[in-house]
Amino acid sequence: MAIKITYRRTSRLSMRIVKNGDVHVSAPLGMPREKVMEFIHEQKDWIDEARKKNYERQKQRAEFFNKLPLYTDAQIDESLERLRTLVEPMVERHAKEMGVHPSVVFYKPTISRWGQCNLHDRSICISAYVLLLPEWCVEHVVVHELCHLLEPSHNARFHALMDKYFPRWREARKETHRIYRMEDDEEL
Repeated sequence: MAIKITYRRTSRLSMRIVKNGDVHVSAPLGMPREKVMEFIHEQKDWIDEARKKNYERQKQRAEFFNKLPLYTDAQIDESLERLRTLVEPMVERHAKEMGVHPSVVFYKPTISRWGQCNLHDRSICISAYVLLLPEWCVEHVVVHELCHLLEPSHNARFHALMDKYFPRWREARKETHRIYRMEDDEEL
């Protein structure tokens, strides 16, 4: 376990356990290192428990993604064809309804996000791993990315667009999180 201490403009000490299990500590500028180390030592039980939870989450995450084998060219080709067959009609229907035109929709086995919209070239990327989600949750991802062609940020206008074009988006997002158990780093 590595401990990384960063001094910054903050008013209090804070600590988080990142995905690889390391401890990242943020300390106020000028705070003596001894006081930071004392804080870390005092939080040893919390660190141990948080690292254990983190390990379990990472294990669960690996098990989730391993449900879609993408090890051979044949597996990749088969998955991408299933994905195209599923997603392209959704894109066509919703893009027409919304009056948007993505330049291209492509697919990659990304694990950091379900979809991504590039506003500069108006392309949309959908993760191959959406195949592990129910179809209505996949549709949520598609509509979400298409809405970004109308509104780049996740502001009130974006949420209003989601309400208009996919009213069940909050429920779909909740279900996707439940399936994947997507959680942030453990933080104190």
